[in-house]
Amino acid sequence: MLRALFRLTFVLCLPLLRAAEPAAKISGDVLDTSFDSGGDRVYRGNAIFRSGNLLVTADELRYVGATETVVATGRVTFTRTDTRLLADRLEYRRTDGRFVALNIRLGMPPYFAEAASAEGTRDEITLRKARVSYGEPGPWQPTVTADVITLAPGKSLRTEQATAGLGRVQPISLPQIEHNLGRPLPVTVEVEAGFRRSLGAFADALLLLPATGRSRVGAEVGLYTSRGLMAGPAARYESPDEREHWSGELRSGFIRDHGDRRNDVLGRPIPVDRGYADWSHRQRLAPDLTLNARLNWWKDSDVLRDFRPEAYFPVQEPDTFIEAVHRGPDAITSLFLRVQPNDFQAVQRRLPELRYDLLPRPIGSGFHHAFSAGLAALREEPVGGGTGLRSDRFDAVYEIMRPLVPAEWLSFTPVAGARLTHYRNVRGGFRAGDSHTRWLGEAGFDAALRMSAVFDVKSPRWRVDGLRHLLTPRLAYRYIPASGAEATVIPRIDRESFSTYLPPLGLGAARHVDDLGARNTLRLSLDNTLQTRDPAAGSRDLLLAHFAADFRLRRRAGEKDLSDLHAEIIAQPADWLQADLYQSFSPRTRRLRELNTGVTLRDGREWSARLGNNFLRGELQDYTLHASRRLDERLSALLRLHYDARRRRFNEQTYGVAHTLANTWIVTYSVSVFSGRRRESNFGFDVRVDAIRF
Repeated sequence: MLRALFRLTFVLCLPLLRAAEPAAKISGDVLDTSFDSGGDRVYRGNAIFRSGNLLVTADELRYVGATETVVATGRVTFTRTDTRLLADRLEYRRTDGRFVALNIRLGMPPYFAEAASAEGTRDEITLRKARVSYGEPGPWQPTVTADVITLAPGKSLRTEQATAGLGRVQPISLPQIEHNLGRPLPVTVEVEAGFRRSLGAFADALLLLPATGRSRVGAEVGLYTSRGLMAGPAARYESPDEREHWSGELRSGFIRDHGDRRNDVLGRPIPVDRGYADWSHRQRLAPDLTLNARLNWWKDSDVLRDFRPEAYFPVQEPDTFIEAVHRGPDAITSLFLRVQPNDFQAVQRRLPELRYDLLPRPIGSGFHHAFSAGLAALREEPVGGGTGLRSDRFDAVYEIMRPLVPAEWLSFTPVAGARLTHYRNVRGGFRAGDSHTRWLGEAGFDAALRMSAVFDVKSPRWRVDGLRHLLTPRLAYRYIPASGAEATVIPRIDRESFSTYLPPLGLGAARHVDDLGARNTLRLSLDNTLQTRDPAAGSRDLLLAHFAADFRLRRRAGEKDLSDLHAEIIAQPADWLQADLYQSFSPRTRRLRELNTGVTLRDGREWSARLGNNFLRGELQDYTLHASRRLDERLSALLRLHYDARRRRFNEQTYGVAHTLANTWIVTYSVSVFSGRRRESNFGFDVRVDAIRF
């Protein structure tokens, strides 16, 4: 009977035991019990209150037993997990975890807040007449001020009718802010100023402010004393829901240019009204369906080169397209549209192209097959007028293979395939308007021999704990017989482009569909990998070396029976050293056709340097040096050199100093001297401000 009563009592009390507040502890140098009126106690001098993950310290702590409330006064600190609050006075109620504080300072790194008062619970804090800064408060810190700011520690910040700026300068009015504290600040600031001979003195600023959700909208404005005012809308946006994620960016600029505009790439005078718009968008419509789009509209060929050179030089031929891709378990379906918004460049337009790619999959008896098909409306108009090229093309490729692995160190895969291409509505061949069908067959094989060796080599200095050498010779062969005189009737829209690398060998891998021809090629390659043990990753690559060459049993016009020998080497024997090399060497003439190298040295955060070269016979021979050196905690020196050995001149010399401001901004001052550029200035001075942490 007693046992049953005990069990019943335990079951009834179990929820209360689980919900009980952890035992509290209060201490101080002096305990004053003269105010005892039903359990009240006052502690003075180094008073401390502990309860679970909560710690309160103050000059004086009064514990009110009737309401289980702690009243702290005088140099109050309130610490709970990652949140730390300083106040003149604080009341904390143990029963529900609510508190009220006066004249507070709050820290949730990297965010800090000041307020006349605060009240809240374990999950949310409301600040009144508050100021929140990113980083420790200072004159250069991004700051938001509002009558009411609601914080969910470690989660979110919400406010209405706020002002924003740096320090106590708050020029920007924001109707609403809602920010996830785990993400970067919803404000983008980029500032650049200086002098260039072609632009005059200039100042350029990009400012994006929070709109709805994770979107930021604003503008980019540039003032150039020799040109005028360039301005345009800008935005960066992102979906608030990760399930159907989308994101994108817009930048634009428009100017009435009163400077020396010169001529465009076609020799035409550049008009006074100039502008550009650059928009990119990425979206996941469904778990297996994605959308990518890019718009690059330039009113003339040199608008970005003149005003936004950092965006121009990486991409000098803008592309405008939209593509939807559906990825199935063993197939990819895509719809691709490419248009031509600019009149100064030739574009192989697709209006549109629908493709289906069946990935290699088994079909029984050890055989695998792959299939792809595409239907495209192709158009290309010549720049400056003239007869354009067009065709409506259906293209399909089927390949079958039978991997054979007689031993774990040997693989041999015979390959056979066929490619059917049908053209209609042709313009640009000798028989315009006719239809034409081309058949191409393929036969060949891929073989690989895998070998390895292990060496007991140890070097603590280089962190080498044993060496493993992986050696894989590969042999590939493809035979594609000629199919007739299609070159006279097929418009060469998708044609072979200039490249110094070996082209794809397989029939299905070739993208220059309109320029395909007979082939009888044997490719020999050699892959080397040198590894050592790594306690974190298991193994670490010290050296990667790949060599390849083609033996052409049938040659096209201008080709030799033996191609250049191609070599690609990447070495990283230590964290502070990396070297890479690509070369193309002709064994017949014993001449180096191309050589690109780079060596990077670094010493943690103290200094780094990269020396590189680019050599292409008859085209270019230049050397580059990029270096930085940390002078102290705030200053770093920068150096960038570009030397053209063919013309014996420095195309670019840039010397600069980077200054860290308030641990939040990097201000870079640089002086540049240019030689040989046709449009750019031969001298420039820049001041650029970039954010470090947001």
